[in-house]
Amino acid sequence: MLNKRLVTAVNEAHLVMTNQKGLNYEDYRCPRCSKRMMLVISQQKMPFFKHLNKIHNMMGEKEEHYHSKMMLKSALTAAGFNAQVEIPLADGQIRADVLASPKLAFEVQCAPLSTEEFNHRHALYRQVGITDIWIVGQRHYLKDKIKTTQLIFMRENQSWRQYFLEIDPTQDQFRLKFNILQEPVTRKLHYQIASFDLDDLGIQKFWNFKPNFNVYHVNPNLQREYLQIQIKQKSKLGLEIAKKLYQKHLSLESLPNAPFEKWRKPGDIDSVSQYLD
Repeated sequence: MLNKRLVTAVNEAHLVMTNQKGLNYEDYRCPRCSKRMMLVISQQKMPFFKHLNKIHNMMGEKEEHYHSKMMLKSALTAAGFNAQVEIPLADGQIRADVLASPKLAFEVQCAPLSTEEFNHRHALYRQVGITDIWIVGQRHYLKDKIKTTQLIFMRENQSWRQYFLEIDPTQDQFRLKFNILQEPVTRKLHYQIASFDLDDLGIQKFWNFKPNFNVYHVNPNLQREYLQIQIKQKSKLGLEIAKKLYQKHLSLESLPNAPFEKWRKPGDIDSVSQYLD
């Protein structure tokens, strides 16, 4: 169903192939369950519609990347941007997943990405004067503990503090995780979440989102106990802290609570090391 009328995949595919409309710009709905559907155009078979959840079940990173990119393009277009996909930039050295405007691009990252490759691509965007916004797929979703590979996607501004963007084509949404802080010693993260629909209203709400920030609380005794375990297990963190304590003729028990209560930005050196340094 499209705008309360029945449409066929063959006719819709013809409109797409003749550039009369963009692929999956429309809000296709199943006539039985009313859930969102995607138009699939293949060179090997006739065009067909498929439920988004069924796409997700067979979705690898390439499929996830493709559907995320097309849905983001559709939402940006509906919001008034002249969005285009796979646009070569910097003399062909980089291709923007979604170029929203001459000065703004979105990169949808579903596959693994090294820090070196990220830095190279990010530098190319700066070279051509384009702001690059990175939004990640499920491989990189932020959970309760930080991974080193996620740090390259962290951003910061006054409105959201430390923040992180995720896209979920199966739910037709993207998420903003904001006010992100890491516990003083552990890898555990605390953050707030806001979700936005992948449509024009969702883009507008995202662009103007002004949240209230939660105040997080941490138990310094639990942080101290965690560090004690790390020292006993001779982990990398434990060995580093033990060395600093030895050099300064201190013990873990002699340290005040202050460094065990100090929140940090994701990936920053632990607060006890900061205190000892």
